[in-house]
Amino acid sequence: MKGFKVRLLPTEEQEKNLWLNASAARFSWNWGLGYQMERFKNGEPFLSAYDLRKHLLSLKSSDENFYWLNEVSSKAIAFAILDLGTAYKRFFALQKKGKKFSDNKRKYAARNGKSLTPYDMIGHPKFKKKGLVTPSFGQPNDMLYFTDGCAVLLKIGRVKVQTNLVFPQGRTSGKYYNPRVSYVNGKWILSFSMGVENQDYTLNDYSVGVDLGIKTLATVSCNGEKLVFPNINKTSKVKSIKKQLKMVQRKFSKSKKGSANKRKVYDRIRALYYKLSNIRKDHTHKTTRKVVDLLPSRIVIEDLNVSGMMKNRHLSKAISEQTFYEFRRQLEYKCSARGIELVIADRFFPSSKRCSCCGAILKTLTLKDRVFNCPSCGLSLDRDFNAALNLESYTGK
Repeated sequence: MKGFKVRLLPTEEQEKNLWLNASAARFSWNWGLGYQMERFKNGEPFLSAYDLRKHLLSLKSSDENFYWLNEVSSKAIAFAILDLGTAYKRFFALQKKGKKFSDNKRKYAARNGKSLTPYDMIGHPKFKKKGLVTPSFGQPNDMLYFTDGCAVLLKIGRVKVQTNLVFPQGRTSGKYYNPRVSYVNGKWILSFSMGVENQDYTLNDYSVGVDLGIKTLATVSCNGEKLVFPNINKTSKVKSIKKQLKMVQRKFSKSKKGSANKRKVYDRIRALYYKLSNIRKDHTHKTTRKVVDLLPSRIVIEDLNVSGMMKNRHLSKAISEQTFYEFRRQLEYKCSARGIELVIADRFFPSSKRCSCCGAILKTLTLKDRVFNCPSCGLSLDRDFNAALNLESYTGK
């Protein structure tokens, strides 16, 4: 199973229908959440997603306030209620684990003389405010298909897609799972999953060590050869976007609260953050792809204590920008697809302080030291490459 995202290029009329479906999905979620909370307040039992959906669909024909929902796909409404049901299941599971309210909520309530309600509980579903959530709606698995460069969506029709990927053509040619349409920074995106055939790979009889860092995203040792993947955040492209972001944020702080201009500036900030996120994610994808394309029998990476590292106020921002967790997540599923063994080295394995030649430990090594100088055998080596070599030969001891 593999996930895909393609951009939709709707006509003006189709875009109106997309917005209508997204609005109906948000309305259905908010209505369902309010209805469940009202029942709880009155001491009535919690409704299942099926019963809640059935009640809402009946209101479409009996209550004039709900007549407009007949203009959209009933599936968009149904999926919104199912999403709410899933959110409530997660909420109930969290409540069984113990803590009901966060410390911040308790402090806020005490400071303002307010009492906490079930809505304030950890994980409780929240109302979706227009303009503050990503507009989206679901589509049924068996109704989505591609034909002649278009995606066929229920109650919307054939919508042009912008993609280099080739999907099975025709209604019965492919099976798509959990299709969803979202509006992200001025673009309509169709996301879904589909089954793909597993490719056979011939792996090489050697290991690869991957050392993640701040100066460079990753330093790799492949059969003793050094490969370096740069830190994308140090490029002029990212620095330029960050500079724009500072200017726009300054403008946002000076604009009048509640004005249309403030809203426009806010949307610009979101767009810049989205662009930064995409650049980083794309760089991580390309890096992890190059690592797994070496086709080693195993890849060894460190089990980094990222939360502990983030406590260093001088490095926390740089660490968060490197998205180490995303790097590991991508490496995990890409290794799994190729049959490569991914080894997570022990968190306390001294990959940086250990000599890759003689095994001596240099306890005095600090973050400022970029070169590893072994006091025992005299080895002088880039500290990141030395760590990658140690990870390459890692045996778990």
